[in-house]
Amino acid sequence: MSLKRAPLPGGHVAYVDHGDGEPLVLLHGGGVDHRMWDDQLTAFPARRVLALDARGHGASSTPTTAFRSCDDVVAVLDHAGVDRAVLAGVSMGGATATEVALEYPERTSALVVSGASVSDPDFRDPWVQEVFRAMQQAQEAGDAEGWIAAFLAFVSGPHRGGDDVDSRVLARVDRMVRDTLAAHVRVEPGSSVPAAPVRPTPVADATARLGNIDVPVLAVIGALDADDHQRFSHELAASVQDGRAVTISHTAHYPNMERPGEFNAAVRDFLAGLADEAAVSTAAG
Repeated sequence: MSLKRAPLPGGHVAYVDHGDGEPLVLLHGGGVDHRMWDDQLTAFPARRVLALDARGHGASSTPTTAFRSCDDVVAVLDHAGVDRAVLAGVSMGGATATEVALEYPERTSALVVSGASVSDPDFRDPWVQEVFRAMQQAQEAGDAEGWIAAFLAFVSGPHRGGDDVDSRVLARVDRMVRDTLAAHVRVEPGSSVPAAPVRPTPVADATARLGNIDVPVLAVIGALDADDHQRFSHELAASVQDGRAVTISHTAHYPNMERPGEFNAAVRDFLAGLADEAAVSTAAG
């Protein structure tokens, strides 16, 4: 599938645009790219599926000035001629989906969010904090292999080792992360330490505003994910006006990759329920 490019000031966002029907927009996690959704792109034949590369990832441009990810998503919607869409995201992408719903409620018809809530989360889990410390230390040392090894811990989660995860899933994540580092991490001449990336600016007061989200929200939880990521999902489902949660066993931070059949079925059921609710509402009106 070929990539399209939505222009932005000083850059662009690349995205896949597949199929016809009501739009479903897929937003990937940090460090990876739209390829994490390979098992979802053709799994919803009644939907037009768009899968984005966030800035600083995949085929999108490397950011050099401040930006907000939610604004980039809306730029893609505008470029694709989409008025309103279901947004589905994992980790960083899930936080972006939530923030689009907060800042652009008229562009959002429903949310599917996994392992996230907002983009400035309150991490408390010692396991997660240790992974982040290892990543930071590797970055400061210019140790790309050490950074990748630390990052891949999120694939297995705190309750398994790498040998307990499907090697194909690990290989896919490893490949995407390496491509991200190769394409978007700058190293200044004469230095071995990568320059600090320009990270997206979080939406202001997002956590306090979650109750304003009035579209249906499905929180998908990996049963083996870190406590923090599970907590974020539960809190999101409990905070919005119409939230529900589903847990997928034998998965950690990437349930759509580890158990695509179960993930896709949960999303299909959610979308079918939305259609049924809309039909009842129309009949009653």
